[in-house]
Amino acid sequence: MFASAVRAASRSMPRGGGQLVLFRRTKLTDASRATIAAGPGLDDFILGTPAAQADSPQTKPKGKLPKKPRERLPDWLKTKIPTSKNYNKIKDNLRDLNLHTVCEEARCPNIGECWGGEEGTATATIMLMGDTCTRGCRFCSIKTSRAPPPLDPNEPVNTAKAVAKWGLDYVVLTSVDRDDLEDAGSAHLAETIRELKKWNPKLLVECLSPDFSGNPEQVATVAKSGLDVFAHNMETVEALTKFVRDRRAKYRQSLEVLRLAKVAEPTLITKTSVMLGLGETDQEVRQTMQDLRDVGVDCLTFGQYMQPTKRHMKVTEYVHPDKFEQWREEGDAMGFLYTASGPLVRSSYKAGEFFLTSVLRERRGEAAET
Repeated sequence: MFASAVRAASRSMPRGGGQLVLFRRTKLTDASRATIAAGPGLDDFILGTPAAQADSPQTKPKGKLPKKPRERLPDWLKTKIPTSKNYNKIKDNLRDLNLHTVCEEARCPNIGECWGGEEGTATATIMLMGDTCTRGCRFCSIKTSRAPPPLDPNEPVNTAKAVAKWGLDYVVLTSVDRDDLEDAGSAHLAETIRELKKWNPKLLVECLSPDFSGNPEQVATVAKSGLDVFAHNMETVEALTKFVRDRRAKYRQSLEVLRLAKVAEPTLITKTSVMLGLGETDQEVRQTMQDLRDVGVDCLTFGQYMQPTKRHMKVTEYVHPDKFEQWREEGDAMGFLYTASGPLVRSSYKAGEFFLTSVLRERRGEAAET
């Protein structure tokens, strides 16, 4: 009877297409019914009850793994919200002159301390060439674009005006990367430094410089502009560079930039910064320190990487202050002129500025005597 039904169904199907699928009802045995009754019910699937998974041979979950909770910020990294009178004054001055700071753009945790200091000691790290970078490093919150707005020709003079108004003896400049410009902005940086020196010849100027894609002439343009401290950040160890920085920012290239600055102006103090907490090993940190000494870098700072937004790289580890102290001691033992190391230390940090001010003043005094 079953065979005749199949033949009848086959004759009724159109020629050249389709398949006939037949399902035959099977009567469940009492044992099968008992097994099903003991298994998971609809509620188990809705509520996610793991009872049915206990004896399952498949232990690896399918799909996305559950998100790892973010580590809580340790007490030693918590800072006060800035509210001082000086903080608001500096902010207003910057807005009036259409200037940007890396303090704001990079969400620096020390902004309250640096901007909120007493008259003559409060400072901000001015970010030149706009607030939009042509590179997209995975740790940085500065805006990115392949074609940022053109340079502001008044920026060098406005920067000198702002610094003169603050009455500083030491200022830190930094900038975005401008790979869209023929000279990567090196002439603009040099003009700003010369303008600062024109307004205040005694002013000490540190510039946290881009890498200019390793171009020796562009590095020399900045190094020979009257600068006192040439800084360029390594950011991380060699093994992590391709994961942390933009693909155009290379570890060996950054080392070469620091070397070229010394070649162009041997009296320059050179400086760099490395973030910790990205997954680096002790051996990788020590190798980086040795690489920096090999190219004559004078000053080194270590600070904790802080994830600026949820879109950026996560923190692998909150490094304990004792570990930072260990790196400071090792840096001093290796012969660095100055090693600043602490969770909240950044490349431009007031304690470092005070030390470098004394060193530079001493050098100038020696030069005057000879």
